Amino acid sequence: MRILGFNIGRRREKALNAVNPNRGGWLRIMESFTGAWQQNVEVKYDSVLSYHADFACRTLIASDIAKLRIKLVERDDDGVWSETKKSSYSPVLRKPNHFQNRIQFMECWVLSKLQRGNAYILKQRDARGVVVRLYVLDPLLVTPLISDDGSVFYQLQSDNLVGLGEPSITVPAREIIHDRFNCFFHPLVGLSPIFAGGLAAMQGLAIQNDSTRFFENGARPGGVLTAPGSISDDTAKRLKEYWDQNFSGKNAGKVAVLGDNLKYEAMRAKAVDSQLIEQLKWSAEVVCSVYHVPNYKAGVGSMPTHNNIQSLNVEYYSQCLQVLIESIEICLDEGLGMGESIGTELDVDGLLRMDSITQMDVLDKAKGVMTLDERRKKIDLKKVTGGDTIYLQQQDHSLEAIAARDAQLIAQSQASQAVPDELTDNSDDDDAAALAQAEQRAFFAEAMLAFQKGLAA
Repeated sequence: MRILGFNIGRRREKALNAVNPNRGGWLRIMESFTGAWQQNVEVKYDSVLSYHADFACRTLIASDIAKLRIKLVERDDDGVWSETKKSSYSPVLRKPNHFQNRIQFMECWVLSKLQRGNAYILKQRDARGVVVRLYVLDPLLVTPLISDDGSVFYQLQSDNLVGLGEPSITVPAREIIHDRFNCFFHPLVGLSPIFAGGLAAMQGLAIQNDSTRFFENGARPGGVLTAPGSISDDTAKRLKEYWDQNFSGKNAGKVAVLGDNLKYEAMRAKAVDSQLIEQLKWSAEVVCSVYHVPNYKAGVGSMPTHNNIQSLNVEYYSQCLQVLIESIEICLDEGLGMGESIGTELDVDGLLRMDSITQMDVLDKAKGVMTLDERRKKIDLKKVTGGDTIYLQQQDHSLEAIAARDAQLIAQSQASQAVPDELTDNSDDDDAAALAQAEQRAFFAEAMLAFQKGLAA
């Protein structure tokens, strides 16, 4: 059977076993803290996804990586990587599949990895065996399998969007790009940061839900109705129902008339006493820390006072994005079957973009190592006549010319020592003239050397 450009067959000679994330040891109950299972404290996955700090971190990381252009680069004989185009790779990098563009595809890839710890990308090949389509699969519909000899396979459930109409098919590992991280319990099973930050997110949601209920009650706390004497359970139940129906929720704030010396006493911890704001901020900071996102990037806390945008972005890139970007590049290189001299590279210039003043200052200082056209390309300007030359100031000399000048001066010094003493008694004017002649000869020697190099090139 042939599906999505590759042959699917039934393997009868080997048994395939689903991956056990516990590696065959004792069954692990993933608790948010010790004893959480016994206390019925549950970290709900869907609820965690709705927490503002978790949502901000995931979408920030995914959007920042998705906006980076995927470049196909090739290494020349000098070991320099430069952008190129290849008919076998460029089309699928530019348009991964029929229903997603490059940004949507990469955002889906990163979100799958952050939310589930795994990103499964199915490859579709043409008759030549070249990958022409890439599809991000739902992690819940994919199960890694291991055969008796250690070979890895993947069991895929039905997904009509990517062309999998069969109820269940098994494909070899070469047809899947499996990007994963935090493989604590099995090398084929990644772990989402939600495993570490889920409890903090649930705490933040609990604080917000409690505040919502409080303000729905007109910002008036619940309380206790007390009577001077004893009352029956039926009377207490009737008074409670009457009070809830007439003086809580939308009816909060109405005037209540109490008789028989009944008294109402509010009973709720103050926000200051429970440190409500501090607890909410702390829970958001914990979530940011498990994603390695600076707090201010997710809207938690204030932005650093120093006005250096590039250094802030470099810090964010190095501690959060770099490992994700490098992993994507390696997965694409291996998944598309690229060799050692060709590969993919995400253009991080858009992420590490400097302010205009700093950018122009850096380009001006780079004129000794970059041509004018290369510097103009950084700010999206076209080439100009004579722009393919590196310019240096006149007082800058090459190391070869300086070495030649020093060798010539040493030779002249040794020759002067060989002259009899009566001939070496020269005046200061003669020494100055000799030094000037030596510098002039060194200048001409450097000019001739540069001319010969130009002819050789």
